[in-house]
Amino acid sequence: MKNLLKDKLQKGEPVVGAFVGLGHPDVTETLSRAGFDWLLIDGEHGPLGFETMQTMLMAMNGSGCTPIIRVQWNDPVIIKRVLDIGAYGVLIPWVNTKEEAEAAVQACKYPPQGIRGWGPRRAARFDPDYRATANDEVLVSVQVETQTAVDNLEEIAAVDGIDALFIGPYDLSNNMGIGIPPQWDNPRFLGAIEAVLHACDKYDKAPGLYSNMGNIKWAVEKGFIYNTVGEADGFLAYGAEQALKAAKAK
Repeated sequence: MKNLLKDKLQKGEPVVGAFVGLGHPDVTETLSRAGFDWLLIDGEHGPLGFETMQTMLMAMNGSGCTPIIRVQWNDPVIIKRVLDIGAYGVLIPWVNTKEEAEAAVQACKYPPQGIRGWGPRRAARFDPDYRATANDEVLVSVQVETQTAVDNLEEIAAVDGIDALFIGPYDLSNNMGIGIPPQWDNPRFLGAIEAVLHACDKYDKAPGLYSNMGNIKWAVEKGFIYNTVGEADGFLAYGAEQALKAAKAK
């Protein structure tokens, strides 16, 4: 197993990805060949089940684009299952404490580093080296989405095995009492963003942000390297709108 996304992040190279909540392999097949470094298959928000996510992973084979799954919760059974079907890493929501970060790492690693049970099914079927490489290659990302997480950033970032801290700006802003959409010029919100960047720099973790076409340049300039540029359904809607504008132009 070789995780190109993790390799780039460890070298400090900015990467660009997209969220995918549309449950069909044609979506990941198309986007994975568009030039994205990674795709996030969203198992937290929306209807996607394990069987659907597996077909979406299979459609990315040979694309050079790294598949990551956002799980519903920091649950070792859920994490084990998405890794077993072939995800190269996980994005784990609502990690607020050192103990929760440690549990996330434990769920992603085989013994003796963790508690992941052996039975990788698809993940190991075509990779005889999977068992020997998975602990090093699986990307463990946790989301910063609450004031509690911001307060505990130092302890979370210090956990060995955490590879990236990824800001969910909408939930973070809402949890901080600032509201939705995020106010990117709000001093408290900007302070939380700076705190994440500082913790990542101090503990050598990749800083990530759910960004979009409107602010990705700003995100990269701030120092975020693990970024998105939108979502599949947004791309579909935008493309349709542009096509209609062209068709109706006089």
